[in-house]
Amino acid sequence: MRTRKAMIVGVAALLSAPIAFGATDSTADNAKTLNKATTVLTEIRNMQDKNIPDSVWNRAACVVVIPGMKKAGFIVGGEFGEGVMSCRKGGAWGPPVFMQLAKGSAGLQAGFSSTDLVLLVMNRQGVEMLLNNKVTLGGDASIAAGPVGRTASAGTDAQMTAEMLSYSRSKGLFAGIDLSGGTLKPDNDANALMYGASANARDIALGTTRVAMTAEGQAFTTALGQGARATTGVKPKSRY
Repeated sequence: MRTRKAMIVGVAALLSAPIAFGATDSTADNAKTLNKATTVLTEIRNMQDKNIPDSVWNRAACVVVIPGMKKAGFIVGGEFGEGVMSCRKGGAWGPPVFMQLAKGSAGLQAGFSSTDLVLLVMNRQGVEMLLNNKVTLGGDASIAAGPVGRTASAGTDAQMTAEMLSYSRSKGLFAGIDLSGGTLKPDNDANALMYGASANARDIALGTTRVAMTAEGQAFTTALGQGARATTGVKPKSRY
């Protein structure tokens, strides 16, 4: 019993202190996160027969990319990941906002996995909830596994009504990923480091504050635009 309580406390500490997973704490870390996100986005967009459908991609208001989300546990476990989000504005992709996703879990489990995650935020309501400090996935905002295949479309009720659609690829002992109950929120420290203390996630994402992007940030938004044009030849419409 003491062992189980100690493990629960340990997992809670991990989730409340992301630094245990290597949280962003420097400009170099921010650049590394952006570079990884760009690579993951490009690779997932180009996965043969399992890529994100054009019809779904072009309806997304924002895209969240979390490279290498970590999941570890024995009896109880936890997940944590850092990534970036960009939203459409005037037919283009806005500056990336740094994000964090955390989730605790319980039940019989053992092992470790790393998952690359792409979330499509499908409507303005989802964007507003996401930028409201933090959102509980499957609670505050509905989430469903996205359809795959270049010509596929959202076919189930869950997919058609969800605020967010998820796509992932995993390596490790766990099979699949369940994001329900996880919390997704802006990483205020990383955003302040990148854009200055006065900038906030909402202003950056919605374009109400003009900020300068680094070369890594520009590469990420360029990859978002190139992915859409490469598969459709049509300039995506702004969601705002």
